[in-house]
Amino acid sequence: MRSFNVYTKVGKFSAYTIPLKDLSEGTHLYEYDLDNDYFRDIEGPEVPKGNVHAKVEVKKTSQAFELKFDIKGTIQIICDRCLEEMDQEIDTQDQLMVKFGPDYAEEGDSLIVVPEAEGDINIAWFLYEFIALNIPIRHVHPIGKCSKTMVSKLRRHLAHDANEEAEDEDIVLEDDALDEREEDRTEETIDPRWEGLKILLNNDNNN
Repeated sequence: MRSFNVYTKVGKFSAYTIPLKDLSEGTHLYEYDLDNDYFRDIEGPEVPKGNVHAKVEVKKTSQAFELKFDIKGTIQIICDRCLEEMDQEIDTQDQLMVKFGPDYAEEGDSLIVVPEAEGDINIAWFLYEFIALNIPIRHVHPIGKCSKTMVSKLRRHLAHDANEEAEDEDIVLEDDALDEREEDRTEETIDPRWEGLKILLNNDNNN
C-alpha cells in the first residue's frame, strides 16, 4: 500500500484521521462520504470521480486495533473499449490491523505500524486503495452503450486497414525474413486502443 502519499496533504484529509490513542476499548464507528472533491484531492490515477459511502469499524483491544471497512457506491472510470467514462459499482469489505511502534511501517498487506508518539492513523489513502483494488481487470460499457463516435472511428480505421491489406496481396517479398520484420513493425505501429474497439464492433455485428 502507498499510504505515505496522504501525509503530504494532511490538511485536506484531516477528517480521515482516527485518534487511536484516545479510543476506549471496544468498537467505534466512523462514516465517510467520498465525492468528486475527495477523488480530485487524492489524485489517484485509477479513479477521477465517484460517489462512495464508507463505514469504518474500529475495534480496540489491549494489543492492537482492528479496522473493518465496508465501502459501497459508484465511481467513474475509463472504458477499455471506447475510452469514454463509465460507471462502475463498488462493493467491497476490507480489513486492516494497526499497532503502535517507534516508526511508521507496513508489515505485509494488512498490518500497519504507526508511531505511538503520534497515536493516530489517517485512512484517506487506504480508502482509495481499497476502491481501486475492487475495479475489475477488464471494465467496459454494456454492449451498445459505448461511444458512437469511437465506434464510427473504428469502422473507418478497419476499412482503411482492409484496403491496405488488399493492396499488399499484390506484393511478393523475396526475403521471408524481411516479410516477418515488416509484420512486426506493422503490429507495433497500430494503436493498441483499437483492439478493444474491434471487439466492440464484432459484438455489435453479431447482435
